[in-house]
Amino acid sequence: MASSCHDVEVPGKPTETGTALLETATGTIQGFAPLGQIHQHLCAFHFYADDMTRQVEAHHFCAHLNEDVRQCLVFDGPGAGARLIGVEYIVSEPVFLTLPDEEKPLWHTHEFEVKGGVLFMPGVPGVAERRDLEKVCRTYGKTVHFWQVDRGDALPLGLPQIMMALTRDGQLRQDLADCTRARAASLCVEKKFNVSFQKERENRAYMSGPEHGIHPLANAAGKGLKTEIREVDIPASTTAGAARVFT
Repeated sequence: MASSCHDVEVPGKPTETGTALLETATGTIQGFAPLGQIHQHLCAFHFYADDMTRQVEAHHFCAHLNEDVRQCLVFDGPGAGARLIGVEYIVSEPVFLTLPDEEKPLWHTHEFEVKGGVLFMPGVPGVAERRDLEKVCRTYGKTVHFWQVDRGDALPLGLPQIMMALTRDGQLRQDLADCTRARAASLCVEKKFNVSFQKERENRAYMSGPEHGIHPLANAAGKGLKTEIREVDIPASTTAGAARVFT
């Protein structure tokens, strides 16, 4: 199984033996409690909030903070050499409804992803998978990507960007799922993970989304969103000089 979904060559020399030995030593001494809480691997597709044609395979490695909040590290592949490309926070509907209205458009729903079969847990038997996805189906997520591997960036360049999730049929780029249309075998998700989106759609037909329906401000309120940078003056009362700051 490929470590990364994209053919991106990261600059730098191969890891030296001394570095590897040092990492082994520190790894036996230090604790990695936050990483130890990761309990599940979700695979889905994200698209840039300002360009639905730019879609990426996203592997989420998630931990519960509590029953209503999960936090996920997002990689571009499932293997040891995958690149950390972003993060996603997943909250229950009650938590989402407490958010300010100006915040809600930054969050996306998971109902279509789950019921459409395109969000899945690689290697987990269907019965066990569906028990958890019944909960995910009712949640909202906020995703930020830092590394634009889909355009071939060798490092995380540019500004972090808000990502969105699929909300209806016809949005998923078929070359990412359909092996007959894939430009490369590495793109064919159904074949790589031995899953059938159509079969899972049928198996999950009984599931339901948010109790109060999809909030109209979620999913960018149906509009495009793009992170941009602007220069602003720091108020004189907070600094002695005429420095500027980017926000």
